[in-house]
Amino acid sequence: MNSSSVKPIPAGVHSITPHLACSNAAEAIEFYKKAFDAEELMRLPGPDGKLVHACLKIGDSQIMLADVREECGMKGPDALGGTPVSIHLQVEDVDAVFNQAIEAGATLIMPVMEMFWGDRYGQVDDPFGHRWSVATHVRDLSFEEIQAGMQAMFEQNQNG
Repeated sequence: MNSSSVKPIPAGVHSITPHLACSNAAEAIEFYKKAFDAEELMRLPGPDGKLVHACLKIGDSQIMLADVREECGMKGPDALGGTPVSIHLQVEDVDAVFNQAIEAGATLIMPVMEMFWGDRYGQVDDPFGHRWSVATHVRDLSFEEIQAGMQAMFEQNQNG
């Protein structure tokens, strides 16, 4: 193949793509299909049956995942005591997607509610230790309105 015809960024791939380490990547794929209507693009099992690599499409974005392989430095959230990262999913109907994720086995972290930045937003943890925020944009706000809303939220939290 002529290298000049190879695209540096393949079609359908965005500049940043999450790559998740899962304790059971095959089960995670099935969960993501049920929870977020993920489409499986490919999976590459290793000789031991564990997934070396898989790729899913959710909405217009891809995520990659593989089984935990500590010998390769691929640790999952369980080994780290949780995850410091939230995967943000912007959707047309946050309530429907959020409820679908809960029904598929996600754990409620923060119920869907109107947020000061103009989104309906909530958070769940998937059964593999990854945190997902799910949102639908409902109001366009100026930076000043967002800043005032944030201040009001902090004041409300401090006062009880």
